[in-house]
Amino acid sequence: MPRSHYDAVIAGAGHNGLVAAAYLARAGRRVLVLERLGHVGGLAVSAQAFPGVDARLSRYSYLVSLLPTKIVKELGLGLDLRRRRFSSYTPVGGTGLLVDTADEGRTAASFEAVTGGRADLDAWTRFYGMVGEVARRVAPTLLEPLRDRTALRAVVGDDEAWRDLFERPVGETVAGRFADDTVRGVVLTDALIGTFADPSADLLANRCFLYHVVGDGTGDWNVPVGGMGAVTAELAEAARRGGAEIRTDAEVLGIDPGTGEVAFRDDGGAEHTVTAGRILANVPPAVLARLLGEEPEIPEGAQLKINMVLSRLPRLKDLEVDPAEAFSGTFHINEGRDQLAAAYAQAAAGRIPDLPPAEVYCHSLTDPSILGPSLREAGAHTMTLFGLHMPARLFRDPRTGAEAAREAVRRTLASVDAVLAEPIEDCLLRAPSGEPCLEAKTPVDLEREAGLPGGHIFHRDLSWPYAEPGDHGPWGVETPYERLLLCGAGARRGGGVSGIPGHNAAMAVLNPS
Repeated sequence: MPRSHYDAVIAGAGHNGLVAAAYLARAGRRVLVLERLGHVGGLAVSAQAFPGVDARLSRYSYLVSLLPTKIVKELGLGLDLRRRRFSSYTPVGGTGLLVDTADEGRTAASFEAVTGGRADLDAWTRFYGMVGEVARRVAPTLLEPLRDRTALRAVVGDDEAWRDLFERPVGETVAGRFADDTVRGVVLTDALIGTFADPSADLLANRCFLYHVVGDGTGDWNVPVGGMGAVTAELAEAARRGGAEIRTDAEVLGIDPGTGEVAFRDDGGAEHTVTAGRILANVPPAVLARLLGEEPEIPEGAQLKINMVLSRLPRLKDLEVDPAEAFSGTFHINEGRDQLAAAYAQAAAGRIPDLPPAEVYCHSLTDPSILGPSLREAGAHTMTLFGLHMPARLFRDPRTGAEAAREAVRRTLASVDAVLAEPIEDCLLRAPSGEPCLEAKTPVDLEREAGLPGGHIFHRDLSWPYAEPGDHGPWGVETPYERLLLCGAGARRGGGVSGIPGHNAAMAVLNPS
């Protein structure tokens, strides 16, 4: 392959790289996307995880919240993102806390059954009313040049909201607003997904909370029909439709931000070099550091992901709630505030939590298209579990890491069983081989299999959505090198399946300050 020049070379064909490619190609730029894997999409993909089982799971990323409608419309994406009627269900003894977005009376009755009154329901309504207004105000700014802290505070326009969400540890805010431990825990989980932090003391939890509730101005966590692979397919088609060239099995080996040279190896082992006017790095910052010949700073992921296919939905202890309702939203498992704190303390001390907090949902209840006809007819369902407070340090030791992973899975399944009326193992579908349809991914697995340093799903700790000293430009994607931009989750206002860093990197190219 002869040396070629492009207006932009994008390292990595994850969803953000595809968003950037689509915008730049539509603007007439000559764009090359290089992806080391044999497919596009990074972790926003669907896969048949169990041989012989006709179910396509969103194996890594699994829900869509942050992807702005503006990007969907501008790129002409044909996506069906379905809102879940049941926001969440949290089993408590023989009853449970059900948040039904279509039935305020049922939600109120559920709060009263769990908390013994209306005080926490009223507090919930006030709190999420405030959060919703912040989301409506802040979400549009995520696709604009960064404001500084003072300017974003003016956008929020509510001193109490600013204090409770940006300045005061979210754990303190929740403790001050809610009395019931279960309710406190339901709120706090949004501050801990993919983040290892103590919400009573660490403002990192606040940043995580903001990104989980601000999405597209609503904070809704929507189900992508067809799975995450459908999102990726639409983005790749938009990029190609604009004229972008996408090469898979093309591993970037090095980047020279001074000359614009990008070296890569193709699937045959041959090495090539291309040059670019701008280089967009859709890779974790630690990976980019290696490509630049710099010392990487390795972050730490903190989650256990378990994918399952069930022969049927599990029975609940709560006979008043249909399992199809409970599992179609977020099903909270031992995530009370005190349970979260106990698990964090144990994990911080280097121990697998005794009772791991986790949450599950069944994609197939909202979108049965990911199951083959025979599985649908038989009543099978997918189940995705996301376990909290499982930092990479627990699985790092090469002598004990594999056993620690097995123990983490065992304890997590026991935690699930503790809130059900029957063991979850009894509901697992068996593959033709006889093996149960269950796979688990620790942060170390994600590091090894997906190339995520530390297994950190956000590439590194999330940042505030405003400019801070040390930023290199107005979009939050700039680096110390003029020619080089970040366009992945490690950019400011990154994290999650959002396309926001990809959009902003493209805007930094098309609309330089």
